[in-house]
Amino acid sequence: MYRKFSSYLIFGGAGLVGMATCRRIAVDLAPQRIVLCSLKLEESEAAVAELAEEHPGVQWVADSGNLFVPTEFAQMGRGALLGDPARRAAMLDFIFGPIEDAHASNHLGVLLRRHKPDAIVDCVNTATGISYQDVWESTASLRDDLKAVQSDGMDAVSEFPQDLETGLLSQAMPQIIRHVRLLHMATRDVGVSIYIKVGTTGTGGMGLNIPYTHSEDRPSKQLLAKTAVAFSHTGLLFLLARTPDGPVVKEVKPGAMIGYRGVEVRQITDRAGVPKPLYAPRLVQAATLSELHTHIDPSEFEATGETLEMTVVNTGENGIFAKGEFAAITALSQMEFVTPEEIADTIVIELQGGSTGRDIIGALDSTVMEPSYRAGLLRHVALKDLSSQERDHGKPSIALGDLGPPELSKLLFEASLIQDSFGDQFLAAVQHPDGTPRTPEEVATRLADTIGDSLVGRQAVSIGIPVLLPDGCSFLRGPVIKVPEIKGRRKVASLQSPQDLDPWAVRGWIDLRPSNMARWQERFRKIDAARQELARKGSAAVTRETYLPAALKIGDVVAWIMNNEMGGYRIK
Repeated sequence: MYRKFSSYLIFGGAGLVGMATCRRIAVDLAPQRIVLCSLKLEESEAAVAELAEEHPGVQWVADSGNLFVPTEFAQMGRGALLGDPARRAAMLDFIFGPIEDAHASNHLGVLLRRHKPDAIVDCVNTATGISYQDVWESTASLRDDLKAVQSDGMDAVSEFPQDLETGLLSQAMPQIIRHVRLLHMATRDVGVSIYIKVGTTGTGGMGLNIPYTHSEDRPSKQLLAKTAVAFSHTGLLFLLARTPDGPVVKEVKPGAMIGYRGVEVRQITDRAGVPKPLYAPRLVQAATLSELHTHIDPSEFEATGETLEMTVVNTGENGIFAKGEFAAITALSQMEFVTPEEIADTIVIELQGGSTGRDIIGALDSTVMEPSYRAGLLRHVALKDLSSQERDHGKPSIALGDLGPPELSKLLFEASLIQDSFGDQFLAAVQHPDGTPRTPEEVATRLADTIGDSLVGRQAVSIGIPVLLPDGCSFLRGPVIKVPEIKGRRKVASLQSPQDLDPWAVRGWIDLRPSNMARWQERFRKIDAARQELARKGSAAVTRETYLPAALKIGDVVAWIMNNEMGGYRIK
């Protein structure tokens, strides 16, 4: 089915795949506006000028910046970021601190809020950007520092704090996790309809035997780190695609080298952009091999006065290759290669709602094992056996406190207390047998009168779930309280007034205040209404809003709450 969007945002738009994608969208999808974003603004502006000349009917917009940092750092290189203590501290907060603060400052979110696209095509080589921060080198520096500290003391290593912070900031997993969470939050806020990622296998489709490295021994640790990040990214996008309030998520993952942009004679430079001089070779006697120096001051060698120039193939993001290198890497049974235009064609078909068979997320959806009918039958048997054992031994089986957040345990215990006080008919907590309503105060008092001496109450406080009593000031507790969570070594939470208990009660305290009992009564009314619909409409009424059991089952009640109040339900 054809999907028509008016506004597109192309990350990595000035690259080979980004440019090809912009062209295909402009030709095939009749967009009103395409925002092209690259790391550097001059690249984006040059690409936009070229595309605007080819497709004048489209509004082209150039933007730029690093998607993985706060917007104040989006135009800085990694050296500038890591070279300043205040910036390192800010980056540590951004990656490891509260997600809400990171969401407010992340340049990715700033760009989305600025341009409000309908669709995003992300051509940034995310796995390369995150994995090539050289965790191996930073770890080696840290190990050297630790050896020096152990032998000579902390004062002997002045660079230890910087090396430690740099090492923490080179860890890939926290960065990719935070990136995908921030992507979810930003696309949700703006209402992005579809997000297509151009991913990577990390090795151009080759295996652990890949002969190509970044000049180190093979297999390349950097390449393997890139693959690890690339498929971690895929796994997180798989989860994003199963999140109800997120966009449609697809990933196209080329399994070959992408190229090429053109052939040219180019001056060869180092990573800093400085031209490499051409040197005359020096004869070295075999006797000097006992003291072989891999790097010698260039001034000791005879420079020809020329710079190194070579005919090369420009492959865009993959860099430049000499003729021999290009011939080797693209040869049959090596990486071979795929053109940017082929990738762009696949992207456009997926944007239109077509199926190319190249969407990695769709492929995973089609191959993961789903819930089964057999397991559903066994669930019934297991719950029946659990209830039998629970009844025979007099040991309530409610929650251990290790599954999910404390809120799950709190809800299960509250539902169990209501069941113990009013029986299996959930409406009994809402109204008297004669149909007159029960007040929330009546329900709260009845639960509070029994919990102090009950085994359920003792179980709850023993696993760290306190009981807030109806007066809202006093509570029952055990030696440990799970909420609030106190980070570090500080174990005392500040409590200025009884109102400070409200967020704690929501997140992990059994709450016997009348206001919470009124909330439970409203839930039971909704559950009863859904049950009535089920009786009248049959299978047509079976949705996540429906409560299926005829009686109060604490696990099913809490699952209903997670489905309908917490948004914690599966969509596939």
